[in-house]
Amino acid sequence: MAGKTKKKSAFWTFADQFEGDKVVWIIVLLLILFSIVCMFSSSSRLLRDGMTRLDLVRNQLIIVLAGLAVIIVCYNIKNIAFFRWCSQWGFLLSLAMLALLDAHVNLPFIKALNINNAYRILSIGGFQVHVFEVVKVSMVLYLSWAMDALKQGKLKGPQKLLWKKIIYLYAPFLVIFVMIIPGSNSSALIIGLLMFVMILLGGGNFKDMAVLAAAGVAVIALIVGIYNLTKNTEHPLFARIGTGVSRIFEEDHWEQQAIDSPKGSIAYQEAIDAIRQPYSAKIAVKQGGLLGKGPGQSTQRYVVPDMSEDYMYSFIIEEYGLVGGILVIFLYVSLLARGSIIARNCGSDHYAKLTVAGLCLLITGQAFLHMFVNADIGPMTGQTLPLISHGNSAFLCFSIAFGIILSFSRIASRRIDKETRNAAPLVEMHESAVQDGLQDLEAFESGQIDNDLTDNGYEL
Repeated sequence: MAGKTKKKSAFWTFADQFEGDKVVWIIVLLLILFSIVCMFSSSSRLLRDGMTRLDLVRNQLIIVLAGLAVIIVCYNIKNIAFFRWCSQWGFLLSLAMLALLDAHVNLPFIKALNINNAYRILSIGGFQVHVFEVVKVSMVLYLSWAMDALKQGKLKGPQKLLWKKIIYLYAPFLVIFVMIIPGSNSSALIIGLLMFVMILLGGGNFKDMAVLAAAGVAVIALIVGIYNLTKNTEHPLFARIGTGVSRIFEEDHWEQQAIDSPKGSIAYQEAIDAIRQPYSAKIAVKQGGLLGKGPGQSTQRYVVPDMSEDYMYSFIIEEYGLVGGILVIFLYVSLLARGSIIARNCGSDHYAKLTVAGLCLLITGQAFLHMFVNADIGPMTGQTLPLISHGNSAFLCFSIAFGIILSFSRIASRRIDKETRNAAPLVEMHESAVQDGLQDLEAFESGQIDNDLTDNGYEL
C-alpha cells in the first residue's frame, strides 16, 4: 500500500517538479493546442501532391514536437551565463542572414527565395528560414546583453561612453533597420520599434533616444526619396517602399475601382484581388458570432489564401466565435502580465530582466498587431500569430523565446513564491478579534447584550 500511495503521490505532484513558471507553461501548451486544431481545417492551400488534412496535422505535430523539444532544452539550461554568451552574437547572426537575403544569394546549399515579389526567406539545405523572425529574437537577446554589459562597464573599445553606445547600440539599430526595409516595410518598423523600446528599457537617456529616433526618421525619408527618384526605372531601388506608401496613404482606391470598373475587366479583377483578403477576414469575424461555426466549418478559408498565416485570428473567430477570440487574447495578455512579474523578480540580474521583458513584448506585441490587421485596424503587415499561425521557422523561433522565458523564470520562481506567501490578506483578522466576535455573538443569542443595553439606559 505504501508503494502505491507513493506512486500515486508522485503522479499527482508531477507538475510541482517543474521549476519554471507554471502559468507560462499553461499558456504555451494552450497556444500549441490551438495551432494543432487550427491547422487541421484552416487552409486548403497547404495541401499539395495528394496530401490529406491528416497529413497536414501530422506535419504540424512534427514541428510542434520539435518546438517543445527546443523549449525543454532551453528550459533545462540553468546557466544564465550560457545565454549571455550566445546573446552577444545576435547582431552578427542577424547581419549575416540579412546580408545573404539582400544579396539575393543563390548557392547550392543556401538560396534567397523571392516570394510575392519580396525576399524574406532563406532556403538552407531545403529548410526555409524566415529571416525576420530570427532577427526579432536575436536582436532582443543582443540588446539585452549590450545594455547589461554597458551598465557593468564590460564593453571593449573607446573609453568614452557615447562612442560605446554608438558602436554597440545605435549603429546596430540603424544597420538592421535599413537592411530589413528591402524585404518588408512592416517588419522593419516593428523590429525597429522593438529595438528602440529595448534600448529605452535598458536605460537609454531621452536625449540620445530623441537623436536615435530622428536618425531613424531621416533614414526613412532618404529611402523614400531614393525610391521616388528611381521608381520609373527598370529596376527601382527599395521597391517595397512603394507598397508601404500606397497602403498607408491609400493611393490605390481599390473599392472605388471595383465599383467603377466593368465586371470581368482587368481593372475590376485587380481591385477584387487587392481587397479580397481584408474583406474576407472581416466577413469571417462577422459570421463567427458568439460561439462560431464549429471546427472545420470555415467558409472563408477557401477565399483567403493566407488564412493559416496572416489571417489566423479571423479564422479562429469564424470557427470558435467571440469566445475563442477572447480566450486567445487572454492568453497573450496573461503572458505579458506574467512576464512583468518574472522580470520584476529576477533580482539584480539586469540582463535577465531585459530579456524577459523584451521577449514578452515581442510575442504579445506581434500578436496584437496581427489581431489589429485582422480587424482592419491599420494597413496589412503580414505578421503571424505567435505559436499558432503556420510557419515552421517562426514556430521554432518563438519556441526559443518561450524556452528562455521559462528558463529565466527559475531565477524568479522562489522570489515569486516568497512574495505570494508574504502577501497581506485583503482583510486582516487577529485571533483576539475573532474570539471577541464569537463572544459577542454568543451573548447576543443568549439575550445578554439586550439586558446590558437596557441597564445602561438605551431603548431597544
